[in-house]
Amino acid sequence: MKAVCPGSFDPVTLGHVDVVRRAAAMFDEVVVAVAVNPNKQGTFSVDERRELIAGAVGDLPNVSTAAFTGLLVDWCREQGVGVIAKGLRSDTDYAYELPMAQMNRHLTGVDTVFLTADPAHTFVSSSLVKEVARGGGDVSAFLTPGVLEALTRRLAEG
Repeated sequence: MKAVCPGSFDPVTLGHVDVVRRAAAMFDEVVVAVAVNPNKQGTFSVDERRELIAGAVGDLPNVSTAAFTGLLVDWCREQGVGVIAKGLRSDTDYAYELPMAQMNRHLTGVDTVFLTADPAHTFVSSSLVKEVARGGGDVSAFLTPGVLEALTRRLAEG
């Protein structure tokens, strides 16, 4: 079965990597799908995010990356994806994700599987990592070396 791990991944964190690795062990094929939002300017372009993801999970032969616009479930239907795999850090994530999962199932029959976050990553988000890094804090515990290097370089560029 083919699954998707969707998100913005700006940048991909070790929490994201953990969810992708666990999904890869559960499903035949996993696509890490980067959401394209033309109204949002990210720290990294969609192509850069896909490259960073590929670098972080490139050792997994059943994982690939893609980009999508519009409704995720429409993309899932077009790509033959039967399951959405999402990581949950807290009850707040669950409260946000559950109605979306139910709507997705209603619209297209695509189910969502929730993977609880490793406790070491429950407080980590891409936004928080960027905020701490911008302030000069050490975020090396939350990113792969390649992503850390890319983020450090990008923030130095201004």
